[in-house]
Amino acid sequence: MNILVADDESIIREGVKRTIENAYPGYGVFLAASTEEAVKILGGQHIDIVLTDIIMPGMTGLEFMRISKRKHPAIKWVVISAHSEFAYAQEAVRLGARDYLLKPIGKPKLIELIESLTGEIRRENLQSKESVKLKSSLKYLREAVFLRLAAGLDTGNLDIQSFVEDFPDYYLVFVQMDAGNKSVHLEHFIVENVLSEMIETHGQGFVVSYDRQSLLGLVALSEGIRIETLLDALKSHLKHYLKVPFQILNSGLHHDFKSVPQTVTRLRQASAAVEYDSIKVSGDKSIEVALQYIKAHYSEDLSLERMASVVFLNPVYFSQLFKQKTGQGYKEYVTGLRLDQAKQLLCNPLLKLAEIAERVGYQDVRHFTQVFRKKFMQTPTEYRQEHNVTVV
Repeated sequence: MNILVADDESIIREGVKRTIENAYPGYGVFLAASTEEAVKILGGQHIDIVLTDIIMPGMTGLEFMRISKRKHPAIKWVVISAHSEFAYAQEAVRLGARDYLLKPIGKPKLIELIESLTGEIRRENLQSKESVKLKSSLKYLREAVFLRLAAGLDTGNLDIQSFVEDFPDYYLVFVQMDAGNKSVHLEHFIVENVLSEMIETHGQGFVVSYDRQSLLGLVALSEGIRIETLLDALKSHLKHYLKVPFQILNSGLHHDFKSVPQTVTRLRQASAAVEYDSIKVSGDKSIEVALQYIKAHYSEDLSLERMASVVFLNPVYFSQLFKQKTGQGYKEYVTGLRLDQAKQLLCNPLLKLAEIAERVGYQDVRHFTQVFRKKFMQTPTEYRQEHNVTVV
């Protein structure tokens, strides 16, 4: 059994890994600090269970689950969050998550959940292992044949008659990204899954990876569906998820499968004359993601540079945008959030001052006391005395 833990908090990742390995020594546990790392692991390993944090660098855990489910339908998903907000849980369940865990994650609950999912996976494997393996093999064989055909390579004795029968009328959809020397492993994964979903929604077909920065979709539309409908939906989704410029070209309606190589060549030539759709990061969306991240990670190092990298913005621009959207400077906002949380913790007589300071992101108690006194004109101890809190 292989389990992927995707969470940008190392203490959570390592804690979950230790718990699982102690309870199930034979299980493989893979760790990812970002969705990009998680995508690479999914591409190189057979994963049975994914535990993903809601707020992650690159995209949210819910978005990660949504675009991964089509390519990895058998995976059991578990969402982890620092928030108990009903909307998160509701969306997670709607997307097919098997459970929703709140931080800090209790060991008994985690072990019980892994045991339950393991049993479920084994039962499903007994019922459908051979069938799934056969379907998967046929799928990859078909896509490999089509890719050779599209690239103008010799298909030898491989039969393309099934394509002719299944796709008497078809469109080719070509998506190319402009990333320069940047790695686009995550973006490639996004395009593949989103385009596949659009094809399944509007008809039938599949997607192949043409090269590092481009993908090709073969589409037969359902009756009454126009290609423009699929393309508009595809463009809208890619603008939401991608962080690099891209372009979408389509072949128009074709009937002869023998013309696929020539059509692909024309599409590639045409792409040189077509402008890329630039990605404009929405300021409102970026700050919204940042605010969610801050609330979930206020106990950690939240430097301006780190926060800007989470939402893919230049630190100076992020700082200006943050103040414009919230009315507060970034440091002022984070400090206020931490100290408001500290006031709540100070009312708990079981917590010592050092523990409270650490929980709200201050490793030095003296520094915490200075910051608290500067904002509230009294020390944390004086605040406790004022509220009649006696430390046990």
